[in-house]
Amino acid sequence: MSVDVLAVIFFTTIIQSIFGVGIILFGTPLLLLLGYDFSYALSIVLPISIAINTFQILKHYTYIDLKLYKNVLLYSVPFVVLFLFVITNIQLNINLIIGLFLIFTALKSFSPRIERTLQVIIRYEKSYLILMGAIHGITSLGGSLLTALVHEKNQPKHNTRVTIAICYSTFAVFQLLTLYFMGYDSGMPYPDIMLLLQVSVVTFLLTDEFLYSRLDNKKYSQIFAIFLAISGSLLFFKSLNV
Repeated sequence: MSVDVLAVIFFTTIIQSIFGVGIILFGTPLLLLLGYDFSYALSIVLPISIAINTFQILKHYTYIDLKLYKNVLLYSVPFVVLFLFVITNIQLNINLIIGLFLIFTALKSFSPRIERTLQVIIRYEKSYLILMGAIHGITSLGGSLLTALVHEKNQPKHNTRVTIAICYSTFAVFQLLTLYFMGYDSGMPYPDIMLLLQVSVVTFLLTDEFLYSRLDNKKYSQIFAIFLAISGSLLFFKSLNV
């Protein structure tokens, strides 16, 4: 097991344990920077992301925004599968656009004008979800748009995290199935996969107990806004270096 892979999974699991996303959103580009190819990176992060999201779903399933989840299934998932199929033939850098959008979303708590603008964007939720699915299929960055969408709904922390978790895990399941039917074999030894899963589960349990559970809704919302701003900034600066 490579230490760099283990470190990436450990730190991104902490993020996902709090916000419902992180392992795919940050783990994929980090593994790419370390020299792993896109499909191999996905084969590492997808099952681990699904495992962590499953724990979050089982713990707070009664808080799921079912209306949003149904729309994600209908409008996003088909485009995740479709664009994952064609990813090898497309070179598209949209980090700059997504990064700026996340920073814009993070500032909504400080500007009524920005909040009104976001409310207008969210009115076109179906188009937004289709775009999100396409982007996730191509880049695995759809989780960033998902967090922005759920954050705009101003729900309590359990609703926010579990809704993101079930949508995010659904993306991951369909990505994994798509790779399987495409005949892709990651080549990672089974013992290594199990070690990563064990590290992730332990990390989640500790983070959930000692960090997430101690955040009230107000603090969680504030930290979530910071998370969006940092995510957007990282994507923005990464796009400038491409």
